[in-house]
Amino acid sequence: MRLIIAAVALSFVSALAVPAAAAGLPTKVGQCVDTTVKSVEERLEDGATNKPVPGSGSAISFANGGYQVSYEQMPAVDASRAGDPIRLCLASIPKGCPPGDDRGREYKATNLRTHKSWRLPDSEHSCGGA
Repeated sequence: MRLIIAAVALSFVSALAVPAAAAGLPTKVGQCVDTTVKSVEERLEDGATNKPVPGSGSAISFANGGYQVSYEQMPAVDASRAGDPIRLCLASIPKGCPPGDDRGREYKATNLRTHKSWRLPDSEHSCGGA
């Protein structure tokens, strides 16, 4: 009987423990989640060769589906590596966006390995833009 109760309690606690990467993106300004770096990339890729275009800007994607991009090279982003732990906080949400256009949210990211932070949008254009 004790073994059954312990097993039920353990599975209940396990169900409550959501992995950080599965936490999704923060939805309210000031809210933060923990995730990891999925990949660090250049902003642009050559369409003919599918190779990154060096110096075209920084881009980073996260295990929880988050993405940030910059037209400039961001040393803090470029120093990140796949698997690095990240604290990702929603910094701002643009106002007056057309329904369904969620682009332009800015996130502050802190790499917990390098202790470097940056603030970038989730797309090259804000809502209602190109």
